[in-house]
Amino acid sequence: MSDDQNLNEDFDEMEAPGWDAIEAALENLYGDQVPKHYGTVIPYNLGGPDPLNGISAYVVKEPLPHWHFVTYGFSELYEKETSDPNYSGYGFELTFRLAKSAAEEEPPAWALNLLQNMGRYIFSSGNVFRSGDYMDANGPICLGADTKLTALAFITDPQLPEMDTPNGKVEFLQMIGITLDELEAMQVWNTFGVLSAASEHLPLYLTDLTRDSLLKLPSVSTAVQQGSETEGSNTAFLFVDQLAWEPASDSPAEQPGPTLQLGAKQAEIVGKLLRGRITKGRNLSLVSSGIRVVFEPGERAEIAESENEIILRLDQQTVSELTPRFRPAAGTFAVPSLNGISFRIVRTNIKDSEGNIVHTIG
Repeated sequence: MSDDQNLNEDFDEMEAPGWDAIEAALENLYGDQVPKHYGTVIPYNLGGPDPLNGISAYVVKEPLPHWHFVTYGFSELYEKETSDPNYSGYGFELTFRLAKSAAEEEPPAWALNLLQNMGRYIFSSGNVFRSGDYMDANGPICLGADTKLTALAFITDPQLPEMDTPNGKVEFLQMIGITLDELEAMQVWNTFGVLSAASEHLPLYLTDLTRDSLLKLPSVSTAVQQGSETEGSNTAFLFVDQLAWEPASDSPAEQPGPTLQLGAKQAEIVGKLLRGRITKGRNLSLVSSGIRVVFEPGERAEIAESENEIILRLDQQTVSELTPRFRPAAGTFAVPSLNGISFRIVRTNIKDSEGNIVHTIG
């Protein structure tokens, strides 16, 4: 018998109270339906390539035919290992509902890969998701597909409530494929508001690669516009890849004042967020590796610098002058009320999974 076989048998014989709790919740929902299950041969912590221990896919007929994927591995499936007694592992498992064609007998492999890739991202970065979060995929959620769904939103699965397990609480967090303009709507307003406005057209928050943007529906676009104008944005911080800050130079040959740099891809949404945050008396933080830029509402425009944080206080006049200038076009500009500070927008290169540039913005 090989070492791998020994490992697998030992692994299979372990008690799995967390796994059993997930299966019990799904049995309560689906009865005796036997799902398609895709397990890992060698566990991730023993050198296997896939971070999730398994993914189950159930066939659902109502309200529309779809696959319902559920992960095993973000929570503690076996013995308790983390120090937090209240939550099991990361405190959630991911689910995903994908439209199913009548001809499909097996769930699409890309959906399984997407869930495993989410595991790789979360396990490697430590960044976790909660209901109401969103994520830009920087391309189709199904690689190579002709789809407008290029981002993901997260919300509590509508049919699987949070549960208690011997290892702590576990929430079932459902991923939803969304379009770029739906993502921006969630950023300038909030995820729950946008999904609520679109709920009639997203039964069980189903992902359908063939659908168009829901913002083309007057009822949804009107609700988003009214909500963002009335309530402002719930986005308190934004990770910005090309964020940079250059302090003022003593050299007369160089730009004398400080310069804030943004990438063209995110410039426009930053302008929208500033309107939705500062005008409602809320801060907005832009974060990148080693730097944090905080925009704060103030009675007058001013700047405060420290080693790793820059604070820009903006009054209403400055917001009015500044936000229309944030556009997805490379260039440098200044605004009168922020005397001496320049803003630089640089081109953004969108790359595929192999690092090849497939699109340039700006």
